[in-house]
Amino acid sequence: MNKPTEAELEILSILWEMKEASVRQVHERLTETKDTGYTTTLKIMQIMHAKGMLARDEQNRTHLYRPLVKQGETQKSLLKNLLSTAFGGSSKSLVMQALGQDKPSKAELDEIRAFLDNLENEDQ
Repeated sequence: MNKPTEAELEILSILWEMKEASVRQVHERLTETKDTGYTTTLKIMQIMHAKGMLARDEQNRTHLYRPLVKQGETQKSLLKNLLSTAFGGSSKSLVMQALGQDKPSKAELDEIRAFLDNLENEDQ
């Protein structure tokens, strides 16, 4: 899998949530958090289509795009790369850094504890 650029990852995140969208719909979501031009969004999505990251339905006047790369696989690949390059392969360092950035809520900590309990139970 090609590693998506930051801009491609932003578009993928929107399409993973929306399942299918036009360039205009994606662009409107992008402009909620950053200043970007419509033609830039269009060009990036065309490049992503050419790379095989997006499917394009050309049946209607407005083309609809949907992701061809799976969210979980992409996240796993990016995390594996980040873990090895930025954290020397240490899961502990990655988790400690991530948890130190923002104070997790009680619900998030409960989910993390349950996940850790499941990991421990699988090893036994």
